[in-house]
Amino acid sequence: MNVLVIAPHNDDEVLGVGGTIAKYASQGHHVTVCEVTSGDKSLWEMISVEAAAAHAVLGVEDFRCLHLPVVDMRNTITRELNGKFEELIRSVRPEIAFIPHKGDMHVDHQETAKAAMVALRPYSNPQLKAIYAYETLSETEWNIPSVENAFIPDTWNDISDFIQKKLDAMRCYKSQLSDFPNPRSIEAIEALAKLRGSTIGYKYAESFMTIRRKMEDLL
Repeated sequence: MNVLVIAPHNDDEVLGVGGTIAKYASQGHHVTVCEVTSGDKSLWEMISVEAAAAHAVLGVEDFRCLHLPVVDMRNTITRELNGKFEELIRSVRPEIAFIPHKGDMHVDHQETAKAAMVALRPYSNPQLKAIYAYETLSETEWNIPSVENAFIPDTWNDISDFIQKKLDAMRCYKSQLSDFPNPRSIEAIEALAKLRGSTIGYKYAESFMTIRRKMEDLL
């Protein structure tokens, strides 16, 4: 099965889907991670090395980057923006796709979610079984509280056997980590996984909002 994780920035894929990525990879599924933005050359050179190390821990087979401008996606020509996402989807042909939550505070997360949904339209993707939105610490929980922005999970994935891989992958992103109580800390990441797990009776879990799922896959 082809699994695609679309991340606005490097490390979002680990924060939101790291345990699930490792679980899919351990089951023999093909996982592609696509980072949407990149910074200047020196920043990209550093963080791409961190990303490669993190993805090796998780078992990611295919890593791509669209190299769109950080914090400036909203000013990118719509045709160009959507075209990059559509090219990605045509190439990967995902059966399962994970995208950021549209209510996240960072504008890049919002634009990524919208452009991804354009490219993942069902008539262009008959192979697609499901689309899920993931939560990203320091983005999903920090936006202005509203019905529109709320992250309301309805799907939980048991990552109890993969929590250490998630944490070890995040440790590879040394440039992005901070000390607790910063949400981008190892302690906060583990605490959220414990909280999501306790909701459903697991030791550790990642939670998602279902955007679209074919009925036959529920039976």
